[in-house]
Amino acid sequence: MASTVQAPPPAPPTRPPRLRRSFAGPVVLIVLGIFFLLSNMGVISWNNFGLWFSHYWPVLLIVWGIIKLIEYQQANRAGERARGIGAGGVMLIVIVVVAGLATTEAYRWNWKGWCNDMNVEGVPWCGHTYNYTDELQQAFPAGGTLHVSSEHGAINVTTAEDNQIHVTVHKRVNADRQEQADNWNKTTRPQITINGQVVNLDANTRGAGDHWISDDLDIAIPRKASVVLSTRHGDVSIMGRDGTADITCKDGDVSVTDLNGSLNLSLDGSSARASQIASDVVVQGRAKDVSLEDVKGTVRLDGDFMESVKLARIAKAVSFKTTRTDMDFSRLDGDLNLDSGDLEARSIMGPLNLRTRSKDIRINGVSSNVQLKNENGAVEIEVSKLGNLQVENSRGDIRISVPEKSSFQVEVQARDGEIQSDFSELKIENGDNRASASGSVNGGSSRIVLNNEHGTIEIRKGATIPMPPMPATPKMPKLPKVPEVPQPTEN
Repeated sequence: MASTVQAPPPAPPTRPPRLRRSFAGPVVLIVLGIFFLLSNMGVISWNNFGLWFSHYWPVLLIVWGIIKLIEYQQANRAGERARGIGAGGVMLIVIVVVAGLATTEAYRWNWKGWCNDMNVEGVPWCGHTYNYTDELQQAFPAGGTLHVSSEHGAINVTTAEDNQIHVTVHKRVNADRQEQADNWNKTTRPQITINGQVVNLDANTRGAGDHWISDDLDIAIPRKASVVLSTRHGDVSIMGRDGTADITCKDGDVSVTDLNGSLNLSLDGSSARASQIASDVVVQGRAKDVSLEDVKGTVRLDGDFMESVKLARIAKAVSFKTTRTDMDFSRLDGDLNLDSGDLEARSIMGPLNLRTRSKDIRINGVSSNVQLKNENGAVEIEVSKLGNLQVENSRGDIRISVPEKSSFQVEVQARDGEIQSDFSELKIENGDNRASASGSVNGGSSRIVLNNEHGTIEIRKGATIPMPPMPATPKMPKLPKVPEVPQPTEN
């Protein structure tokens, strides 16, 4: 009889060793949570918490690395496989690094200077605003010149009724406490020094070191005094001067009215408006808006003008030079507006020389010779008194209007465009790719030369435009005759 052998039961399946959870992430979160809790409870300020984090955030990465190293050594001794970082750990590390770098750069930023520049108030890191007022007064030498230097703040110059300089200071100090503001106010008091005929007024806004102070200066000086002003962050206003004005301004607006001397403006990111100037005007640098009107001298604009230029009633020659436009003419009886895409003018006295690009040009009423070169824009010229006229353009139409009784001869060429004219004396040939016109009208004393590519040319009859008279200087009214005092008679 065969014996039955019972097979042993199968061994239970072997489970892989279970990986231990890492404590690195929870420890970092606990440390961050403690600091956030202390900040919410007011134990430490948010400013101090941010300052500590901006300096010591790499400690969190060091703690993370030490914990992971200890866990790796423990896993080796137990014969287990160490746990990796994991997707969640990688994400937390990235968040800590990005937040740490951003906080570090934020605390390196000059927030005090930014707050002063942007006139920001009520933001915690900008501190509180404290206002102070001060007054200075001193004798002003006859025939003297005022030099003003200000780092931050407006400068307003008016006329004094005596022979002294009067300065009213409106100061703004951003500080965390009143004691700080009072101390910085004392160390930044404006200073007046006199060296011969030169009066120096220093706003002394750097007297508090890196803590920026804003001084608005209201200055009254004798009318005959000249001024030299320099400011980096503030507006400038001058009204009523018999002397000259030399202004250097960055990031501000300049306004000058009623100046009998010359005006020199050096601008950097600033705008300027000047009117009633009895002598020459020079504007140079990087300007925004520039407006000049009622100038009896010459005008020279040289630099980069980022927004617009407006001129009106300029009695003498105008020179305008930028990287894109070069323009000269003898006088402006009307007005001229120029921006990035357009140039419009009325009543210009030539000779007019203009070279530019990418502008639509419209000139209504020009006298004497004209030489113009443009591209990527239309050209429209209405002549009041015809001289020699030469226009070269591309990728835009040309339209010329001259008085009907003008005497001229023409040489006109158009490529990829046609030619039209109101003058039957001209011979016009319009071909498929090229057109031309030639001939003379009323004897042909003046010469018109037009060349255009990829655009039409029109020569039209226009009405004679009388030149507007220059505005006369108003005469002073005569004083009434003083009556004679009767002589006493004897009885």
